[in-house]
Amino acid sequence: MKRSGSADLPLHYGHVPVWLAERMAKLGLAVVENIVIDYGKDEVLRRLSDPFWFQSLGAVMGMDWHSSGITTSVMGALKKAVNPISRELGIYICGGKGRHSKRTPEELMHISNHTGLDGNYLVRCSKLSAKVDNTAVQDGFQLYTHNFILSDTGKWTVIQQGMRDSSSTARRYHWHSEQLTSFVEDPHTCIYGQNNGYILNMADKQASESRVGVMHIAKERPDVMLKEINKLVMPGHHDVKSRDVDLKRLGSVLWLAHEKEPKDFEDLLLLQGLGPRTLQSLALVSEVIHGAPSRFKDPARFSFAHGGKDGHPFPVPLKIYDETIGTLQNAIHKAKIGNSEKKDALKRLTVIAQAAEKDFIPNTNFDEVIEKERNNSWKYGGRTVFGKAQPPISQQLKLF
Repeated sequence: MKRSGSADLPLHYGHVPVWLAERMAKLGLAVVENIVIDYGKDEVLRRLSDPFWFQSLGAVMGMDWHSSGITTSVMGALKKAVNPISRELGIYICGGKGRHSKRTPEELMHISNHTGLDGNYLVRCSKLSAKVDNTAVQDGFQLYTHNFILSDTGKWTVIQQGMRDSSSTARRYHWHSEQLTSFVEDPHTCIYGQNNGYILNMADKQASESRVGVMHIAKERPDVMLKEINKLVMPGHHDVKSRDVDLKRLGSVLWLAHEKEPKDFEDLLLLQGLGPRTLQSLALVSEVIHGAPSRFKDPARFSFAHGGKDGHPFPVPLKIYDETIGTLQNAIHKAKIGNSEKKDALKRLTVIAQAAEKDFIPNTNFDEVIEKERNNSWKYGGRTVFGKAQPPISQQLKLF
């Protein structure tokens, strides 16, 4: 078993407002359906097992781009939207936060009765992945959420998160069944995250004798501390700064949406009628669906699709969000009845944006871009957990 990664995140409390939760479910389903249609159900599991892609998905859905809340809110939205059509998609989502995580075995057995999968084996995988991250690897984080996602082919992904109150951080762990060999001997490619000192790792192959006394794990001290590599550690600041974003990639999307007329691109004729602001969001959503793994090293960039519920980098533009969802849903509906032109046009959107990066030279207007989005937010039905976006003072004087 190769654990695919982990992410360290600032610990945030609170809830997702209904107006955002409903849209997250719709957009999440549209992303999943597009991936299934173009790449297959097992590709959804592979994507979810990538901590960078998962963080990018949460950002494009309008969640706080760097916080621990992305984990529970994104998985909650996906479970709500995907499970009603699980048989059609061939994807099932189990577990959740707190008491919902304890229902995972029951849910897996229920799914197995309908799919013919080995329920006992899946339950064992669920429990062992939690035990490894919560007990065998003692890094100071206690699990409080556990999601087990599987396909009707028997492949699965685990996304679970632990909390560390002393540092006000959470750590998310991703597992993927693709190369399952053993849970108790080197199941991880690595354990990584912010270095907090020695990690007691009972799943290391050099800890075989210690595993015999696993109930006394705290008394045993393996000699090897895994090096922390390829880590995704999100910063504590809420605002999006230029250093958090690949400016060349973001700039090419903004250029495509706002400066280069879509009519100049034959491939995008089917997207005519969409405003430049919606095209900006669609380009980023399209990249989440079709982008290569290397495209998700700066998850903050994807917050420029639909902002964030805390107002960073700007309020969630509900009108744009709804138009993005509507465009994706329409493309999926047409693809299901044999007309894939609009879906293919959306796929080409990210290809064109990436091609533009070759000659694009970023400027120093990053803060101006954010300021413009905030000033225009009220036009697009901008909203945060604090309320609706208001016109800037200068605009309010004109209105009166």
